[in-house]
Amino acid sequence: MKTIGLIGGMSWESTTEYYKIINQTIKQELGGLHSAKCLMYSVDFQEIEECQASGDWNKSGQILAKAAASLEKAGADFIVICTNTMHKVIDIIKNSIHIPILHIAEVTAQALLSDGIVTVALLGTKYTMEQDFYKNRLIANHINVIIPDEGDRTIINNIIYDELCLGKINPESKMQFLAIIEKLRQQKAQAIILGCTEIGLLVHQADTTIPLYDTSYIHAHSAAMQALKNRWQEA
Repeated sequence: MKTIGLIGGMSWESTTEYYKIINQTIKQELGGLHSAKCLMYSVDFQEIEECQASGDWNKSGQILAKAAASLEKAGADFIVICTNTMHKVIDIIKNSIHIPILHIAEVTAQALLSDGIVTVALLGTKYTMEQDFYKNRLIANHINVIIPDEGDRTIINNIIYDELCLGKINPESKMQFLAIIEKLRQQKAQAIILGCTEIGLLVHQADTTIPLYDTSYIHAHSAAMQALKNRWQEA
């Protein structure tokens, strides 16, 4: 079994889900008392969020690059960045290490395509929804991407940072999310990407009939399966 290097803490609320999903997957695949071989470097999210808000992506990239290098030195075979937004700085991180990174958008694209989904709506932080670093990965896989309108993007971003990252689950916020999801369905989205690892804490498949693709589950499950492969397979 390969050793997974997890860069977590963004937020720790969703990072705990990664740890659980990875170990559940290993247990399901191997049985008995098996669990995952993994290392975690949990950053201070306050520091990362301040970099995001000020637009200092290079500084935040260097923080995560240092974390990745530490994980490699400690024996990790590959890296998992336990957040969607910070994949914006993946190139900075790659330049600091010699082991692969499992890209969250790539494994999500694979899951969509395997189910025949070619038009999808993307929910996430304002950075993930509005900037190209994430959408372009999906588009490169021939997936059409719809994002909410500006007002709804603001609602989503505020709920993520002001509530979900603080562990607050608000029923009214769930209803707002579901209303936005319904709008996106009417715009011909075949499915919804929960493109922030905290959204799955609030909205679940049982809440709607449109397929939801929870990136935290997809990413963590893919990491566990990658750890069981004999050699690295590109996402």
